Amino acid sequence: MTTQRVAVLGPGGVGGLLAALLARVGAEVTCLAGADTVEVLRRDGIRLASAQLGDSTARVDAAEELTEPVDVCLVCVKATQLDAALARVPAGVLGGALLVPFLNGVEHVEELRRRYPDAGVVPAAIRVESTRTAPGVVRHGSPFVSVDLVATGALEERVRGLAELLGRAGVAVRVGDDAAAVLWGKLAFLAPFALLTTSARATAGEVREQRRDDLLALVAEVAAVAGAEGAPTDAEAVVAFFDGVPAGMRSSMQRDAEAGRPTELDAIGGAVVRAAGRHGLAVPVTARYVAELSAG
Repeated sequence: MTTQRVAVLGPGGVGGLLAALLARVGAEVTCLAGADTVEVLRRDGIRLASAQLGDSTARVDAAEELTEPVDVCLVCVKATQLDAALARVPAGVLGGALLVPFLNGVEHVEELRRRYPDAGVVPAAIRVESTRTAPGVVRHGSPFVSVDLVATGALEERVRGLAELLGRAGVAVRVGDDAAAVLWGKLAFLAPFALLTTSARATAGEVREQRRDDLLALVAEVAAVAGAEGAPTDAEAVVAFFDGVPAGMRSSMQRDAEAGRPTELDAIGGAVVRAAGRHGLAVPVTARYVAELSAG
């Protein structure tokens, strides 16, 4: 198989994990980041600590801006950083490459298609707990790394090639043809998880016990909105998944809030409230959490 050239925009917790895993199975990986991070990555590579996938150091290239063609560009920045980060990926250089956003929320896909009309934008979702503890240092904490990719039309063969590469790297990959199901399928869990843990400043295990009524209400509301958006969602299955995640698991929104960083509240909770409004659905518990967290 021809070596895949992969750019990773944002080598943080998710991007650094994927960059390390892909590099160690032979992909040519270039991480796109700021000057200080680029210097560290070129010198030291990416050090990965993972109980599931093993500890390793992966050699990668790094640059502040994409200057050479690639086959795939993985977008792994936070929603709050997206606009500024995309300056590192000129549309003329990216051309017709696959552009795969692993962002939280549902509204970014159309924005990327507007900004990169020649690229093959692939709706995608990743489920993982992974944290950048320092530039070039990533700790993978969850007992899973799972990715959903949407493969349709002329992009299908290339998307399946990417899925095969990710599979060899140790990622559990599902390929489907329903973008709404992929994006809302993740948000049905993520929105309740992020809103509850951030509001309560508590872990998954604590909120599923202490705020059980709100958990059930949030999941039901988001599932209803997902259904209206064309992604029928089994609320009971989402609750069962929530009950099965490690008790100590914390959301990235919670970590950002505790560190005083901007959060993805608008991309996660705000997106649910906006979609509910489009369909005339009441989501009082979701709206309350979004309002309270917005107020600080």
